[in-house]
Amino acid sequence: MLSAVVLLLALPFCTAELVSSYAGSTLVDYYPPPGATNAPAVNAHFPDGSQVGYAGPTPTGAEPAAIVTAIPFSKVENAYPLSRPNSHLADSADTTFDVMRHWGNLAPVYSVESFGLPDASPIIPEGCGLNAVHLLMRHGARYPTSDSGVSHFASKLHAAASKEGFNVTGDLKFLATWTYKLGAEILTPFGRDSLFGNGVAFRYRYGNLLNAFTDLPVFRTTSEDRMVDSALNFAAGFFDIRTYETDYHQEIIIEGVNFNNTLSPHHVCPNYNTADIGKFGDTQANKWANIYLKDAQMRLQPMIRGFNLTVSRLADMQTLCAYETVALGYSKFCDLFTEEEWEGYGYYVDLSFWYGHGPGNPAAAAQGLGYVQELVSRLTHTPINVWNSSTNSTLDSSNITFPLNQPIYVDATHDTVISNIVTALNFTSLAATGPLPTDHIPPHRSYIASQIAPFASQLVAQVLSCPASEEPTHIQFLLNDGVVPLTGIRGCTDDWNGLCALPSFISGMHERIGQIDYAHDCFAKYTMPKPDNIIDGRYPR
Repeated sequence: MLSAVVLLLALPFCTAELVSSYAGSTLVDYYPPPGATNAPAVNAHFPDGSQVGYAGPTPTGAEPAAIVTAIPFSKVENAYPLSRPNSHLADSADTTFDVMRHWGNLAPVYSVESFGLPDASPIIPEGCGLNAVHLLMRHGARYPTSDSGVSHFASKLHAAASKEGFNVTGDLKFLATWTYKLGAEILTPFGRDSLFGNGVAFRYRYGNLLNAFTDLPVFRTTSEDRMVDSALNFAAGFFDIRTYETDYHQEIIIEGVNFNNTLSPHHVCPNYNTADIGKFGDTQANKWANIYLKDAQMRLQPMIRGFNLTVSRLADMQTLCAYETVALGYSKFCDLFTEEEWEGYGYYVDLSFWYGHGPGNPAAAAQGLGYVQELVSRLTHTPINVWNSSTNSTLDSSNITFPLNQPIYVDATHDTVISNIVTALNFTSLAATGPLPTDHIPPHRSYIASQIAPFASQLVAQVLSCPASEEPTHIQFLLNDGVVPLTGIRGCTDDWNGLCALPSFISGMHERIGQIDYAHDCFAKYTMPKPDNIIDGRYPR
């Protein structure tokens, strides 16, 4: 013990923090409290509004259509009520740096300014009307997945803190009493709030399309807890908290092994689950982590004894910054890293997505194929009759569970699946600067995970009627409010506003569907190409 004290005294300006035996341990709270009374006899004293009556006047107004009328366009620019974390250099002159936007898929959603069309607008162009809208959304902010790196970090730290010789100083002093307060898999309060707010915003933008329904809408999600909760929170915001359960039909598709599900397709694509192909994104990202975290390792390791700050553990600490913020509102891990290191982390996630779930993975387009087939089916009002992907023939063959005449479609999915789907759609503008290098951040890169699949991400397809145009019906895609160019799709020409004639888009999608070899890319025996120069999510032919 004396040697440990001597070592600490040798460190300038550092004072050892007395380490608690519970440092790094897991802390869990439960609500409602045990023994809380919720029996019918008690509930009878608290009737709901319909039983009490005396509601006062309740006339409704006209449905909003802000996507047609709202100029300027309302954007998502903050993550209230979360505390915006500052980087290690937050006191510098650059006060515009937003750490959250460098969290990749763990970033709260924000409005993207442009995907290469700086003059484009989500607002329906003058002279056009809105026929239909297709929404694909990601679930809200959640706790880490089970058996995650951050939970292992906590358990390893707790084990180290329980041994003699462990101590922390300087910026890491907080670890002496830090506990792991994160659950697993389910939505955080902020995640619930985001989806409810998205539902409200969607009603403002597209509410007038409800007037075109002749029956109740069918919205879809998967069976995971956070997926169901996300769908229900969205619906409560879009409809009404007291009536949403009877205002629409919520379809819940099983997410599990051997169940076809276009909103969670990886369970039926074996290659996507192999270490070589499915985890290739992690392999590439780790190469970059060894570079961008080198300085952080040299800076922070002297502040902790008895615990080795490996590069992977430093990346876990950056990940903890994101998870603790969206779960607890604030994290001390955020201030440990410089702006440059946060930019490095954002690119670390970009690499993981590009090579694991996006244009650089040979099974990515195959994963998104099923949803693209469903989208074309909805756009053409034509039932699917070929079952060669992750589509579910039982559900998609029914006009009850897969209606083709809705003016509003809402599907909930995961971050990786959104990445799969934009790859299958051949949004080439996102892959314009690929393949991504693993030894530096390329300038002006086109593929940024926080813009593509953040928490509560939204991919919207707007179907427009433009009578004065040579082709009266067009389609426009918005990815987190940024208009996406469609020039990678055969037949879609350059357009400053990202519009493509609907017949041309459908023809281009039929061609793209024919290009994607689901059977090969998901089931054939192959290894990752070296080098991996794939930019369209398909195995090279």
